[in-house]
Amino acid sequence: MTGEAEYVIADPVVASVAARAALDTPGVVRLEPGLRGLVTAWTRAARGRWLGLDPAPIDGVRVRSAEGGLSVEVDVVTSAFDQAAAVGRAVQRSVTRVVAEQTGLAVDAVVVSIVDIELERR
Repeated sequence: MTGEAEYVIADPVVASVAARAALDTPGVVRLEPGLRGLVTAWTRAARGRWLGLDPAPIDGVRVRSAEGGLSVEVDVVTSAFDQAAAVGRAVQRSVTRVVAEQTGLAVDAVVVSIVDIELERR
């Protein structure tokens, strides 16, 4: 009996990879969840404590996978010393590339929300 093994990469793993890619993008000061992200983070942290797990940090990142498609939403704080729109586009490119490289999954869309602009340099 031969057959190909099927692998499923969980959304939190994709979110962790996306978070790392976004944080490594020049001009990104930090990830910061919006209201939806805070609720998700709280629920995830509570579930992790209940199960005794130490989940990877993904605050500010949400992944939606549906049949044949994967989308990532990232909430970032940018530096005032960089153009916010340019940083957002760079985050989109970086997340798309790194998720594909590290998971083999194609990202259909990366939505970047700039939730704040900070005066400190990164």
